[in-house]
Amino acid sequence: MRKYLVVIEKAEHNYSAFSPDVPGCITTGDTFEDTIANMKDALEFHVEALDEIPEAKGLKFHTENGMFDEDQVAEDYFITQLEVRLPAIA
Repeated sequence: MRKYLVVIEKAEHNYSAFSPDVPGCITTGDTFEDTIANMKDALEFHVEALDEIPEAKGLKFHTENGMFDEDQVAEDYFITQLEVRLPAIA
């Protein structure tokens, strides 16, 4: 298991999410709960398809490296971590 940082944004009619630790892994959902569930599935499927499992860097790393500039973070953003299953290594 590994915990990946996830950013969830409230849009006008739904939510979207991405993980800065897993480039290209994004999802949407009608509700916050749907988006969390969809993102967990997306992370597990995405990581399984990669040749190398991405490191989970955490909030401190991304803050120190400019991912979360206070002036750019809107009040409709939520930041959390999701624990996902890692694929078995053959």
